[in-house]
Amino acid sequence: MTSSTTSRPPPQPAYQATPGSILNVNRNFYSTLAKADRTPIEAFTLPIRSGRAWTVPAGHIVRLSTPEGPQVGDLNIWNLHNPRERFWAARTRQLHASHVSTYDRLWSCLPYLRPMVTIIADTLGGREGYDVDEWGGRCHDLLGTRCDPYVNQMLSGDEYDFHCHSNLTRAVLPYGLTEFDVHDVLNVFQVTGLDKEGRYFMEASPATRGDYIEFFTEQPVLMALSTCPGGDLSTWGWGEGGGGEEGEKKSMVECCRPLGVEVFALTDPAVLSGWSEPQPPKYRGRHGMQIPGGEA
Repeated sequence: MTSSTTSRPPPQPAYQATPGSILNVNRNFYSTLAKADRTPIEAFTLPIRSGRAWTVPAGHIVRLSTPEGPQVGDLNIWNLHNPRERFWAARTRQLHASHVSTYDRLWSCLPYLRPMVTIIADTLGGREGYDVDEWGGRCHDLLGTRCDPYVNQMLSGDEYDFHCHSNLTRAVLPYGLTEFDVHDVLNVFQVTGLDKEGRYFMEASPATRGDYIEFFTEQPVLMALSTCPGGDLSTWGWGEGGGGEEGEKKSMVECCRPLGVEVFALTDPAVLSGWSEPQPPKYRGRHGMQIPGGEA
C-alpha cells in the first residue's frame, strides 16, 4: 500500500514541550525581557566577508541586525569559561525545529546540554514574520552549516579564504581557540529547506534594512559571527552548479552587506528576579563502564 492510499495520522514531533519542561519556556518572562528598558554596552558593524568574536555576560541581550539590507550570517557560540561547551545545532534542531524563532533556545553539546541563549525577538522568524513559502523554505536555518574552503576546493578546484568557516577561524584566534573549535552554525537571516527528494536548497534572504533577531544569554558566552561571502544568497557560485544558469549570475560581492551587532544590559536588574543560569542535567552515571560488555 502506498503512502497516498493510507489514512494513518501524521507522525508526532519526537520532542514535545510538556508543562514544567525546560523546553516549555515562560513566554511572559521572555516577552517582558524583550520589552524591558536596556542599556547599550557594545555595538559594532561587521564588514562584508569578515568575522568577529565578542564576549557577553549571562543575563544580557544580543541583537543581530541587517542595517543595510539582506545578508546571511553564520553564528557560533561557546561558554565563555569552558569552550568545550558549545552550541549543538543538531540537538537544537531536534528539540525545537529546523528553523528557529522567538522562544526557541540554542542548546549546548554533551555532557552539558543546557540552553546557551533564548531567542526573545525576531522580525523574520517562521512563526512571526517570514512564514513557510511555497517551496517549504523557512528562515534562520539549522539544516545546513557554514560554507568552507574544503568543500569549495573539492567541488570546484578553487582556492578561497573568506568562507564562513575561515572567517570564524580568524575571529576566534584572539580568544585562544582554533579551527578545531569552529562548529556547526545557526544561519541567521537565511532561508532554506528540503525539496521533495530531500535535497537541501537555499533561497534569497527576505531580510530588509533594519530586520533583527535578539538573544538573551542564559550563560556567559563567547559569540562569533561571519558575514557570509554569499551575501543575501540571491546568487551564489561555489561548488558544482552553484549560482544558477551561466550568464545570469551577478558577482556575489554585489549581494554582500554588513551585519550589525549590539549588546545590552537590562537597566533594571529586578526584571531578572527569579531567573538563574540553567544547569546541566543531573546525570551521574558512568555510561555503563562498569559493564563494558553492554546491557544484558
